[in-house]
Amino acid sequence: MASGNTLLIFTPQCNEPPTANFATPDLRNSHPVLDFAIDEIGIFSSVLPRHYAGGGLTIYLHYAMSSAEANDIKLETYIERIGDQEQDLDSDGFTAAQNTGDITVPGTTGLVDIITSTHTTGAQMDSLAVGEGFRLKVKRIAVAGTDASGDLELRFIEIKET
Repeated sequence: MASGNTLLIFTPQCNEPPTANFATPDLRNSHPVLDFAIDEIGIFSSVLPRHYAGGGLTIYLHYAMSSAEANDIKLETYIERIGDQEQDLDSDGFTAAQNTGDITVPGTTGLVDIITSTHTTGAQMDSLAVGEGFRLKVKRIAVAGTDASGDLELRFIEIKET
């Protein structure tokens, strides 16, 4: 399979929340979302598909805002490899954060925007390989002086090979 194809899709129901600072499940007009305030986290687990060809990963984050119509948001993504004898489940081993940069929110609450976070092969992906389990952590972080108000409502995550 060629690079650029979708490898995985996560929905809010796939979230495996941490014990603290977790994003909360919610509904927006019957659409499941995960509500992220500043410093809240969502975690998603899967196995890297066999059709992965060895490139980097681009993570597409589909979100809307609960109330903000101005200012910026920023998300970070982290990957943790859970391969064959690679990760002790009694501890976390996430890579350094990759972030979306400061993103201006849509001018209408509830309007979905799609932003990306890119992980190159190697260290940014925790050297994740075909057929290995992994976790993806998504975290909303503060934007100095221009944080958008209200919750960020995460609707979908798509992971594509780049």
